[in-house]
Amino acid sequence: MEYRKIDPSEIDALWELQKRYKAEIGEDGPEYGAKERLADAVGRESIFFYGVWSEKTLIGCCSVTVGFSTFDYKPSGVLEDFYIRPEYRHRGIARRLVRFAYGESGVSSLTVGCADCDVDMYKALGFTVPLGNLLAYE
Repeated sequence: MEYRKIDPSEIDALWELQKRYKAEIGEDGPEYGAKERLADAVGRESIFFYGVWSEKTLIGCCSVTVGFSTFDYKPSGVLEDFYIRPEYRHRGIARRLVRFAYGESGVSSLTVGCADCDVDMYKALGFTVPLGNLLAYE
């Protein structure tokens, strides 16, 4: 297994995982133009994707969006887009991918917002500090 930051030239492989991820969690597929916007954001480094490859196949990914926290006056990150292909789950790959993304992103803290059904999974991956409620504004 190889863990590394996903390069903009690998957008097609990332896009396939994005579609699988959305289908598995019951979200609608990406709308027209979404792939191009994602490629642009990755190219501009507005978001960082980290992946794990088995030979030449991208089998898992996650993203980190970096901001700045006045909690410790250092960069902080938000983890999203976390997905491991089902046939590769329960092998420790997810835990290693989160550790890799955390280390490579250079953030001092990493947070994740998740559905209630995913809380235990994220706790098992190391997200153990509760920060209250996460709410989104639309």
